[in-house]
Amino acid sequence: MLDGFAVVLEPENLLYCLVGVVIGMLIGVLPGLGPAATIAILLPVTYGMEPVTAIIMLAGIFYGAQYGGTITSVLLRLPGEASSVVTVFDGHALARQGRAGAALGIAAIGSFVGGTLSIVALSLIAPVVAGFALDFGPPEYTVLALLGIMLVATISTGGRIRALAAASIGLLLATVGRDDFTSAERFTFGTLSLADGLDFVPIAMGLFGLGEILYNLEERHRAVQAPAEVTKVWPSRADLRESSGAIGRGSVIGFALGILPGGGAVLSSLAAYAMEKRRSPHPERFGHGAIEGVAAPESANNAAATSSFIPLLSLGIPANATMAVIFGALLIQGVTPGPQLVTEHPELFWGVVNSMYLGNVLLLIMSIPLLGVFVRILRVRATVLAPVTVLITLIGAYTVNNSVFDIGLVIAFGVLGYLMKKTGFDPGPMVLAFVLGSLLETSLRRSLLLFDGDPTGFLTRPISGVLFAVFLAVILLPLAQTLLRRSAGHGETSPGTARVGEP
Repeated sequence: MLDGFAVVLEPENLLYCLVGVVIGMLIGVLPGLGPAATIAILLPVTYGMEPVTAIIMLAGIFYGAQYGGTITSVLLRLPGEASSVVTVFDGHALARQGRAGAALGIAAIGSFVGGTLSIVALSLIAPVVAGFALDFGPPEYTVLALLGIMLVATISTGGRIRALAAASIGLLLATVGRDDFTSAERFTFGTLSLADGLDFVPIAMGLFGLGEILYNLEERHRAVQAPAEVTKVWPSRADLRESSGAIGRGSVIGFALGILPGGGAVLSSLAAYAMEKRRSPHPERFGHGAIEGVAAPESANNAAATSSFIPLLSLGIPANATMAVIFGALLIQGVTPGPQLVTEHPELFWGVVNSMYLGNVLLLIMSIPLLGVFVRILRVRATVLAPVTVLITLIGAYTVNNSVFDIGLVIAFGVLGYLMKKTGFDPGPMVLAFVLGSLLETSLRRSLLLFDGDPTGFLTRPISGVLFAVFLAVILLPLAQTLLRRSAGHGETSPGTARVGEP
């Protein structure tokens, strides 16, 4: 851990930590683009960097974006990031009351506390999880990959059926190319460019980069109101007293849900806000300027952004779409995330973890002074920003393999991403399923070889058996809830129908 601090304090790593945090805040302020799209666009830039430096910068973009989205949520009632949607309810209400500074101040404090507590827990838990995961074999990884895909599909914002359909497409795309066991070509259509399979970079850049740009251009006609005036930034003692419990509870919720595949910052902020409203003696205050309504979700989304690195670094399982893109960045750098990462690349593991301490301090220091700059950036027309971003995306896609075919893939997946957003499909499950698809197929086939083709062998091993039970619970629980709701609906009688025993 001390060696990790030595890695972070190297001038180059310090610089790129700062760059990542600033870019993250900027992306959080710009509505629609998001950290996954930004990291996907910047993947070619990381080729010339050291692995530690590259991941420190990409991690900074991720957790920096969580706070950046708060600024426009409070000042303009325009969430720059999906995880900041809940902050709009009370944050903008406080701004209308002339307390925009207090809302932004408590959001900065909550983000710092939530992120820092989550980093401390990550430092303690991730090595333990990695040590436990050393006992994982092909059967365990098979069930874990299945569980990750299913959890993402069931928690996705696009609806379960749509998410499962998107995940199925991702699994299908993962089979393109030569079979690892037989070398037979699959779905290549005789094209040499597809013989080695689809590359992750053009898929991510297309779905998250170009697709988001096309979709947001269509939404650019929304009127943007004048930003609220920011006066006193530091919250009062009463604000700190009222929000201290919300910050603590939000941090715990965010850390716990961030570890789960599909949980992430969006679900964490929603859950933290719902808990505070439910336990408040005056729930009617929420939505009308309750300071806890800003503190809880902001603490939760930063804690979740940090804790989602635990399954990525310890198990090699990305918990959300942004982690899937960072997973791809690690593979590009020749580093395979998983249980061996702590022992084989300790400088990367501890360097990335410890860089988050510094990144959170930088966020706290810079969040308020840069407010004016970020609000001015919002006034730049989308018709100017979009072509520049598209050009950077296509140039970046070409420089990966110097391949025109990759540019075609980016355009094709960009159109697909746009159509998915238009029809209510979340591209996240598709990308996660694509990333986990090769792991799932390879582990499943090795497991069946190990069990002589007997699928019940998964139940005979303790870890895979428990994971399989959780997998079944994830599938059966929503079905049971649906059946209970339907039976309750059939049990209700119409107003004109008398029940048995009633006059």
